[in-house]
Amino acid sequence: MTSPLLSVVVPTYGREQVLCDTLTDVLNQDYANVEVVVVDQTQTHEPSTQHYLTKLAAANKIRLYTTPWASLPGARNYGVRRSHGEIILFIDDDVQLPTGYFAAHVQIFCDRPDVGAVAGRVFDRMKLADAEPGLMIENLPPEAMDPGIAWYHLDLVHTTQPQQVLTARGCNMSFRRELFEPYGLAFDERFRGSAVREESDFCLHIRKTPYIIWYSPEAHLVHLGEESGGCHDISTRSMNYQITFYHNHFLMGLKNLTLEQNLRFFAKLFDCHVLGHPPCYKSGSPLKVATRWVFYTLGFGQAVVTQIRGLWDDGQCYSRMDDDLKEATAEGDRPSSTAAVHETKVL
Repeated sequence: MTSPLLSVVVPTYGREQVLCDTLTDVLNQDYANVEVVVVDQTQTHEPSTQHYLTKLAAANKIRLYTTPWASLPGARNYGVRRSHGEIILFIDDDVQLPTGYFAAHVQIFCDRPDVGAVAGRVFDRMKLADAEPGLMIENLPPEAMDPGIAWYHLDLVHTTQPQQVLTARGCNMSFRRELFEPYGLAFDERFRGSAVREESDFCLHIRKTPYIIWYSPEAHLVHLGEESGGCHDISTRSMNYQITFYHNHFLMGLKNLTLEQNLRFFAKLFDCHVLGHPPCYKSGSPLKVATRWVFYTLGFGQAVVTQIRGLWDDGQCYSRMDDDLKEATAEGDRPSSTAAVHETKVL
């Protein structure tokens, strides 16, 4: 039996040595039928990083693309349009991969025709440090499949048994190409900043297809969570970061959940992230609570505006700047990644 082609899409922004280390792990995997698509949103790299990327591209080990903008969902869509695999795997640019990682993802799709997406386990350095020592979860609680509150019960760090889940972690997730073609799903480029919840928004749309999302602890990696670079503003104290954080949560809810589910989701978001109750464990200082309440309110207002604008603007602004997409649209065709170039190309 021929192994399916696996497309590994690596969006990157502002990363240097850790990106090189990630790509080294990618190229050391033992799964043969694979293509690596790197979507680089960094305007200027350190000379050593640029040399490494150029060398890999020249040797046809990766297909390297650069963009003049920075958007994680935009980069994912861009990579999908330039990939050819039956399975598309997304990883972050600051991860460590064990031997057999690619094969673990692919095997689920080969064994389970009902699976449209695989959520891999993430040994998240920051989350592991914050958790109680030795924490292990065999089966997630029923609440983890409830879209109104799942986000506070879905632990893909400490769960040890394979099972159906509601969403995946963006740093370790794979999908059948069918979800993009012909079902037409795409990542919503209106998710800003750290793009938190953009992968959850995408996964919630899978419920409209015949497929399920399957959690595989065997398809695990280590997420380093580097404090510089990446797709986000690491300064969590900044006003822009905080408002964007709430905007993205509210946008996901307004797009996908019922009124009853949204009421529970927004209430839990307030209880955890504004009041600071578990599992957030934030300061209960009246001043800090009041400040977070302001961000919460502003984020909600911006999400409502974004949702209203969606009546005439789908927000896929980065995709509309894509020359390949423009050509396909001009010819009257639906954008298709199978029409993308096969050679390494630097834009």
